[in-house]
Amino acid sequence: MNAFCLHDYDGLVGQKGFQAGPYVHLPKEEFIMEDCIFCKIIAGEIPSTKVWEDDNFFAFKDINPVAPVHVLVIPKKHIQSIADLTPDDAAVAGKMLYAIQKVAQVMNLDKDGFRVVFNTGEKAGQTVHHMHAHILGGKEMAWPGV
Repeated sequence: MNAFCLHDYDGLVGQKGFQAGPYVHLPKEEFIMEDCIFCKIIAGEIPSTKVWEDDNFFAFKDINPVAPVHVLVIPKKHIQSIADLTPDDAAVAGKMLYAIQKVAQVMNLDKDGFRVVFNTGEKAGQTVHHMHAHILGGKEMAWPGV
């Protein structure tokens, strides 16, 4: 799996601006994949700029932003992509939309608008195989580009 090509967080450990914060440590056997960079961020093994967190989701700033505001929202349970959701994941998927709403409010995007992008699979541009949403905002956007 080539999941690290665009999101090389390993090189940021200890660099200014990337701070580890309080993390919820989940049982690895149930939720965490040891080779997943986003699972490592959730576990606090790789620092990130956290913007919001609850019991089920973690949101942090993208290190390669394509908009003035670019935040990733990830479930703490490892799910590779939307294509890998099961009926048992329905609650996670629904709660993720609420988490996205909360992050948009924290980032002051809820009044002027924001875009949510889920890249699913390599041909769609998914480079980290842990389901995640990109929240983009802070500028006027054209469709379909950003």
